Amino acid sequence: MQKVLILDFGGQYNQLIARRVRECHVYCEVHPASKATVENVRAFGPIGIILTGGPNSVYAKSSPSLPKEIFEMGIPVLGICYGCQLMAHTLGGVVTEAGENDAREYGRTVTHLDPNCILFEGFPEESITWMSHGDYISKVPEGFTVTGFTDACPTAAMAAPARKLYGVQFHPEVSHTDGGIRMIDAFVKQVCGGTGDWLMEDYVTSATKEIREKVGDQKVLLALSGGVDSSVAAALLSRAIGNQLTCIFVDHGLLRKDEGDQVEAVFSRMDLNFIRVNAQERFLSKLAGVEEPERKRKIIGEEFIRVFEAEAKKIGKVDFLAQGTIYPDVIESGLGSAAVIKSHHNVGGLPDYVDFREIIEPLRLLFKDEVRELGRAMGLPSALVNRQPFPGPGLAIRIIGEVTQEKLDILRDADAIFRNALEEAHQNESIGQYFAVLTNTRSVGVMGDGRTYDYTLALRAVTTDDFMTAKWARIPYELLDKISGEIVNHVPCINRIVYDITSKPPATIEWE
Repeated sequence: MQKVLILDFGGQYNQLIARRVRECHVYCEVHPASKATVENVRAFGPIGIILTGGPNSVYAKSSPSLPKEIFEMGIPVLGICYGCQLMAHTLGGVVTEAGENDAREYGRTVTHLDPNCILFEGFPEESITWMSHGDYISKVPEGFTVTGFTDACPTAAMAAPARKLYGVQFHPEVSHTDGGIRMIDAFVKQVCGGTGDWLMEDYVTSATKEIREKVGDQKVLLALSGGVDSSVAAALLSRAIGNQLTCIFVDHGLLRKDEGDQVEAVFSRMDLNFIRVNAQERFLSKLAGVEEPERKRKIIGEEFIRVFEAEAKKIGKVDFLAQGTIYPDVIESGLGSAAVIKSHHNVGGLPDYVDFREIIEPLRLLFKDEVRELGRAMGLPSALVNRQPFPGPGLAIRIIGEVTQEKLDILRDADAIFRNALEEAHQNESIGQYFAVLTNTRSVGVMGDGRTYDYTLALRAVTTDDFMTAKWARIPYELLDKISGEIVNHVPCINRIVYDITSKPPATIEWE
């Protein structure tokens, strides 16, 4: 099987590179750059190597590096951002720290690309790329030519085609770079010779085999929320180990309107060991008086584990806890070299001690759209595969401030009106995620000729294909007007509606 090796230098978008390579239908794996030796690379047998971005400066003594021999193995190499600078530095070029007004670039940048370079064939001479760097390559290594530049940066791209070595200062993996996926596709297929015949069915086969080998004849307990991630994980685990799997659905009282009953109805019809645990009072009592979002996430994460431990004791010895963790959860929780943005109840929110031997996360290296593709590959119904994403902490992180039963009731009704209206207008087909947030802000209003002092409700809708970046959705004003009127007229304690027009970044999709 053809494989691309991605060497991770700790950048925020590194796993997104893997996603793009898989979109080219070529298998890839992300390995820590610190373990990259000539022997390890040769043993992996890649058709190409991609060096990721990272937060360091290549000229600093403590910065990660690579043996020069890796660039001399005859294997095509693409360096991205830090990876590009590392290639230049290692092979005799010069990387320079930018001054305050010199070559620093962050965000969308007009970039001049050489269409004679194989990576940029068919591109206009001016394109938009996504830059994020403070250092720059002031001199390329011998044998390299500059294939891209900006008004501020003299080397936005470089190449040594005879040696199959390429570098780009920008990030082709993010959607903000025009034609970025075409650049990666050109490297993987035209430079590396990838045939593009790896499909999600192959992932099903390899993941099933890996789960069977890991679990053996032991038991697995799955944290089932009923969302896309945990549902696909349940189907994959069920395929691998059958009745060795028990699915525990914890109704923590923080679900959307009627969701608990809907989840039970769907999974009770499937060939699974399904147990529903009603723990609403337990979670609400733990959250009483808590306003800080990270504390809410940690509390919910710990309570989830405590509930699973209790259920595990009822069904006998359970060796593994399975979770539907996906890569955006991991990267936003700051595992590895990435900065902590927010902890997830199934990642950073876990307590230090759990009553299981090991945790299994079969979707940990997949993005949301890949999880949906995996679900379709296994024959799951579209209603389940295309379900709206919903965070593990539920409505607790869509209520700003303390979580109470009254606020939950208010938010459930308002959120249902918003989501139903979008679905009836078929707006949901182009929107990646949409929901309501009950803010902790109250304002004066007038209803029925009387003064009110009630909550402000925020509506949030974004378009995205990977959930790592997102743009706010352009919902028609007429529809927003209809939704606002219906919520104010039918949901008590709300007298003001606002619409969130912030993209990700700088905001996250969820408010907390």
